[in-house]
Amino acid sequence: MLHGLGAALGGVLFYCMLQAKKRALSNITQSQLAINPTDIKEIARKSFAELGKTIFETPMIWQKKEADLLRLVQQIHGWEIVKNALQTGKGIIFLTPHLGCFEITSIFYGNLHPITVLYRPPKLKWLEALIIRGRSRTGVTLAAANASGVRKLLKALKRGEAIGILPDQIPAAGEGEWADFFGKPAYTMSLASKLAEKTGATVIMGFGERLAHGAGYALHLRKIDSIATPTLLNKAIEQQITQKPSQYLWSYNRYKVRSHALKKQVLQDN
Repeated sequence: MLHGLGAALGGVLFYCMLQAKKRALSNITQSQLAINPTDIKEIARKSFAELGKTIFETPMIWQKKEADLLRLVQQIHGWEIVKNALQTGKGIIFLTPHLGCFEITSIFYGNLHPITVLYRPPKLKWLEALIIRGRSRTGVTLAAANASGVRKLLKALKRGEAIGILPDQIPAAGEGEWADFFGKPAYTMSLASKLAEKTGATVIMGFGERLAHGAGYALHLRKIDSIATPTLLNKAIEQQITQKPSQYLWSYNRYKVRSHALKKQVLQDN
């Protein structure tokens, strides 16, 4: 029911949020995952439907008990990668882009093993309290995107535990580098690459695919050989998006140019 209502809301947003729609069409065109204008528009339309589902499902996920949520996970692809990574004792870095339901992955893993998840505190304090309450589950620890939070991530990896990072989120000042994302420069985080290099942790790209007609979720896990540079990180994200492009948040301003990042690029060019 929630996904049906969300898809309907997404259809309305597609025609009302003109700036976001324009950005989504531009980003899809840039990706070259579709060439025909009709196909580009169709991917964008479906992406807005998925956005609507996110809006409706997130409060449900934050309020439901773990046992009820876990029953929604119908399929798991690549769990043997997790088992092998746990045996190394060097920790796991889960990368979950703005693809599908990125809330369900940490909840599922946290029910089995400890995981520390990085989040960026919103400007609205009341919203931060809601996020912390909703995402703090059995086995899930939150770490704010600041120096203290990064230390939390590092300590978790040194204990052989897992961490979760949203790799396509635009980093703050001095926390990223310019790297191509679908052929266009995007300011890209360097944190995941540095943590992987420092700890030798296994890097796993994962996302929760929304199954049709509200049937639940399918978790997809894939080991990444190297994210030694932001360019390699973006390549890994691109490959994940191609798995289900209609469920990517194309309206997200991935190519946003922050003033500090632009200044740094100008200095490098000169």
